[in-house]
Amino acid sequence: MIRTAVVDDVPVIHAMVRELAAYEKALDEVRASEEQLREALFGERPAAYAHIAETEDGEAVGFALWFLNFSTWRGVHGIYLEDLYVRPEARGGGHGKALLTELARICVARGYERLEWSVLNWNTPSIDFYESLGARPQDEWTVYRLTDEALHKLGASA
Repeated sequence: MIRTAVVDDVPVIHAMVRELAAYEKALDEVRASEEQLREALFGERPAAYAHIAETEDGEAVGFALWFLNFSTWRGVHGIYLEDLYVRPEARGGGHGKALLTELARICVARGYERLEWSVLNWNTPSIDFYESLGARPQDEWTVYRLTDEALHKLGASA
């Protein structure tokens, strides 16, 4: 079952963010607190949205956290999937596909023309899964990121 996250889901979302970061070998990079997630998802001006994958008995076993982007070429919004995670014991049960299916449904219903996300190059199981659904890598694009000291240095030069 897939449902829209509610404020009471913040602790489990936070826990799964940390689990995902550990899987991606980057747990030491997680700085977000439960309160920050609560504000981002349920504050006065939400910056992101989340869906929860549950078992039949109501146990949260996965989540998708996403936000809107905009394509100047298409002239409409799309969804950028920041995190998709299914707990190891629940993998293979269709939860990841169900989460992506729900996001695709939202795109179609709202007239959004893109559902995009990033995946680590070494994460072959996820790449194989995404490609089995018809997703294709955008090999001609390289993601760039400014953080920490470089971000502050550039921002201070304005």
